[in-house]
Amino acid sequence: MKTIFAMIWAFSLLALAGTVSAAGKVEGVRIWPAPDHTRLVFDTASQVSHNVFSLSSPDRLVIDLENVSLATDFSQVDLEGSPIKRIRSAPRNGDDLRVVLDLKSEIKPRSFLLDPNQQYGHRLVIDLVDEKGTRVERAQSPTVTQNADGKRDVIVVVDAGHGGEDPGAIGPAGTREKDVVLAMAKKLADLINQQPGYTAKLTRTGDYYIGLRNRTILARKYNADLFVSVHADAFRTPRPKGASVFALSQRGATSETARWLARSENRADLIGGAGSLSLEGRDDMLAGVLLDLSMTASINASLGVGSSILGRLGSVTELHKPGVEQAAFAVLKSPDIPSILVEAGFISNPTEEKNLGSYRYRERLARAVMQGIDEYFQKTPPPGTLLAWKKQNGGDSQVSQYRIQRGDTLSAVARENQTTVSELMRFNGMNDDRVMVGQTIRIPSS
Repeated sequence: MKTIFAMIWAFSLLALAGTVSAAGKVEGVRIWPAPDHTRLVFDTASQVSHNVFSLSSPDRLVIDLENVSLATDFSQVDLEGSPIKRIRSAPRNGDDLRVVLDLKSEIKPRSFLLDPNQQYGHRLVIDLVDEKGTRVERAQSPTVTQNADGKRDVIVVVDAGHGGEDPGAIGPAGTREKDVVLAMAKKLADLINQQPGYTAKLTRTGDYYIGLRNRTILARKYNADLFVSVHADAFRTPRPKGASVFALSQRGATSETARWLARSENRADLIGGAGSLSLEGRDDMLAGVLLDLSMTASINASLGVGSSILGRLGSVTELHKPGVEQAAFAVLKSPDIPSILVEAGFISNPTEEKNLGSYRYRERLARAVMQGIDEYFQKTPPPGTLLAWKKQNGGDSQVSQYRIQRGDTLSAVARENQTTVSELMRFNGMNDDRVMVGQTIRIPSS
């Protein structure tokens, strides 16, 4: 009997050991190189305990994973564009796994765990931050573009939501929000840059993630006159549809004012880019009043430009709500820059998912957003800009505007105004000769 119990006990220990050793696995790995950091992501079968530390001479990063085995091939990972020369691994202490990154240069590591989402399971994320300083830290001098007339351009920072390990919403057919909005943001930036008196900057130009606060910090570094974040909405059912425009809510503004006052380093930041108003040396009461005024002015401007954009979007797609909505989105919380968030449509709606996957549809949306931006800034141009100078001097005497009527073609408009189709396309930043009813085009003098 003792022998039987001993055998049962031994088998139990072996089974338990097998269970423990198989408790966790690294099932895959991905790399997302960005301008100022590289994100290394391990797909794990479950949540894992880990420890990360750096070694020098040569530079290495060691990642110890407790009770984890390897079930993928690190040699197949494309390391191009990253600071990693090679990834090595070996079992440690029996049931643990040690991963070593041989590095090209010194980096600053940052690690955290992510819960499962629509696309991925459990993940361990290692950010390898460039020790020379992040893109945000290096962008010390604001970009102020001067044009031929000696007046500065209106600076519009265009932000594509999500990116990298964060896919955003995913449509029924698998379309990812991060891909759609990056394509639309790039098109919008191109259209803005083609418009005289404007310069566009992108927060991200590829498939990588930028922190929400860093997006608004980049806008401030670029001395932006407007921040436009592009997204695609989603809902738990496929029924909702239509585009939306959001500005910051008053509740979000109140919490952000408190946050700025609570952090001493914010007091030296400029509030109201053109006015160069600083909180430095102000007491709490005065600083609070100045921030409230700046926040209120930014929200009012955001509502104004948002309304212009919404009006233009209504000629391209259905609107989810008739007016500009307000919410406490983190990317809208810049106290000195008018900021809006454009939801291009519901990617959870099969029809809109298909539309958002179309280049021509995204182009029409981007053109509507650009026209709304221009409509707003033509009425209320920032001081010191070419648009402000033209408005003060009676507008551009070399340019007139024409609103497309039903039955109009670009060739007919060109003949009527003694110009050419190619000249009208160039002057309005158009890629083809199609026009829409209600569209306003600029016409140079003959």
